Amino acid sequence: MASTSEVGHAKNVANFQDLIAFVNGYGATYNPSKNSLKLPQLEALYTQASASLDNVVNKNTEYNNAVNNRVEAFADLRPLSTRLVNALEATNASKEKIDDAKGFNRKIQGKRASKKEEPVDPNQPAPKTISSSQQSYDQQIQHFEGMISVLASEPSYTPNETELQVATLQTKLQTLKDTNAQVSKAYAEVSNSRLERNKILYSDDKGLVDTAGEVKKYVKSVYGATSPEFGQIKGIAFKKEK
Repeated sequence: MASTSEVGHAKNVANFQDLIAFVNGYGATYNPSKNSLKLPQLEALYTQASASLDNVVNKNTEYNNAVNNRVEAFADLRPLSTRLVNALEATNASKEKIDDAKGFNRKIQGKRASKKEEPVDPNQPAPKTISSSQQSYDQQIQHFEGMISVLASEPSYTPNETELQVATLQTKLQTLKDTNAQVSKAYAEVSNSRLERNKILYSDDKGLVDTAGEVKKYVKSVYGATSPEFGQIKGIAFKKEK
C-alpha cells in the first residue's frame, strides 16, 4: 500500500491537471504575462511532474526487487556455514583451524540482518533511510569470506559435494556481494528519484505547488474573487509534502 505522502504527491499532480483543464476552458481571456503561467508551460510542467512520479514508482519497484533477490541469495547461508564446519571436521585439519572456522560460523549464525528480513511487496514504498540491515549483510559477507579462506588453506579439504567445494563457495560469495551491492545501488536511485520529484513539485517559485498558487492568484485578479471562474479553482487543494 502506498504511503500517505506518496498519495499526496500524486494528488498534487492530479489536481494540477484539473487546474489546467479549467483555465484552458477560459480561452483567450486567460492571458498571463508571466511565462511560467501560460498554458504551454503549465502543460509542460504537468508532463514533467507526472513523469517524475512514474520514475519514483519504477525505481521503488527495482529497489524492492533487489531486496527480494538479496533475501533469496542469503537464505541458505546459515545452514550452509554449519555444513562447512562439519565438512572441515571430517578432514585432517588442525584443531586451531577448525576453531577458526567455528568462529566464523558463530558470527554468521549471530549476524542475522537485524530481525529476519522477509520478501517485500514490490509496490511497497522503499524506506526513506537505508536500514541498519545493510551493515549486517556486509558483515555476513565478510564472515563468509573468512570461512572460505580457512577452508581454502586446508589441503585435506577436498569434498566431493559440489556445493561444499571452494570454487562453488567463491561463486556463492560473489553472488552475495553482487546482490548486496544491487540493493545499495537501487536504494540510491530511488532516493535520487524522490529528490528530483520533490524539486519539480515543491521548489520555491518554480515548483508545481507554487505555480498552482500563482495561477489561482492570476485568475482571481482577472475575473474577481467572487467570479464563477475563481470559484471553480479556489478549492483545488495543493500541499507541500515533506
